[in-house]
Amino acid sequence: MKVDGTPYRTIWLAADGTTVQAIDQTLLPHRFVVRDFRTMEDAEVAIRTMIVRGAPLIGAAAAYGMALAMATDPSDAMLARAYTVLLESRPTAVNLRWALDDLRALLAPLPAARRREAAYRRAAEICDEDAEICRRIGENGLGLIRKLKPRDKSGRINALTHCNAGWLATVDWGTALAPIYQAHNAGIPIHVWVDETRPRNQGASLTAWELGKHGVPHTVIADNAGGHLMQHDQVDFVITGTDRTTRGGDVCNKIGTYLKALAAHDNGVPFYVGLPYPTIDWTIVDGVRDIPIEERSARELSHMTGRTETGELATVAILPEGSAGANPAFDVTPARLVTALITERGVCAASEAGLLSLYPEQQTRAA
Repeated sequence: MKVDGTPYRTIWLAADGTTVQAIDQTLLPHRFVVRDFRTMEDAEVAIRTMIVRGAPLIGAAAAYGMALAMATDPSDAMLARAYTVLLESRPTAVNLRWALDDLRALLAPLPAARRREAAYRRAAEICDEDAEICRRIGENGLGLIRKLKPRDKSGRINALTHCNAGWLATVDWGTALAPIYQAHNAGIPIHVWVDETRPRNQGASLTAWELGKHGVPHTVIADNAGGHLMQHDQVDFVITGTDRTTRGGDVCNKIGTYLKALAAHDNGVPFYVGLPYPTIDWTIVDGVRDIPIEERSARELSHMTGRTETGELATVAILPEGSAGANPAFDVTPARLVTALITERGVCAASEAGLLSLYPEQQTRAA
């Protein structure tokens, strides 16, 4: 995707062949800064503090974190330490564990002298695979969008999305936004209602930013406005990403997604979820019961950062002094509320049978 005419991915290898570079998403939309990761610890901090975020991008960053570890010390001890440290950086997104398991399985049998090269090669492959997967998700979702007819008299297709599942959440293209980008590129008149997505405001600060850079018409709304818009036929479909999807089709996404799914269900609005295969957790059936929900710092709720009238960035407190805050970062939308899952292999029902129809090789794990 492009930023002011220049194509970017969210993460890439620097010219020196060792340093990893990534867009610092904590500073968007007000500042565009590229960060250098030179050690495994740099990658861990980036994942934990959400310099990089979004399930697919977290997996890619973790893969490069393992490569950075091998560049420093390719020993068995470092391999084990890097796996543990990176795994503990974020608990909810299953792509993190998937990427680390992939790298560990590749590197463990190799002699130490071959691990660095193998780790960097595999991390780059994971990035390329993610970009291609997301492009294909976009193509499959585009087929659904082409079948929609506007509910209002505007003549445009109105989408509503929550959090950020665009190219900033992946290596390129995105999951939920990939079909929207492809529809826009195909000349389909499409407009996006962008939930602000408190408390971190990834919709207002990230989704709106990247849609604007690509020229996609959009409007930022308060999180609580979505149901009202659906009642008045101003939403033709809802589409979100997911950080973990169970084999039964439950989807875990940014807090507030469940409420959007309920409103969509009540108003007969299709609710789609875009996801790549590493986001499917075949070991879990009941998402509400079994998916660990990250409890993040209450400071994300109590403080907000923005640009002042003088152009400076400032962080301000918005809660009364002494008031406690709770900040569950994700919720789980039961499969019964999901119209369809959009994957790189096609579109399926949000169910075990639906997922197995696209991933029959997982039959043994799902049994």
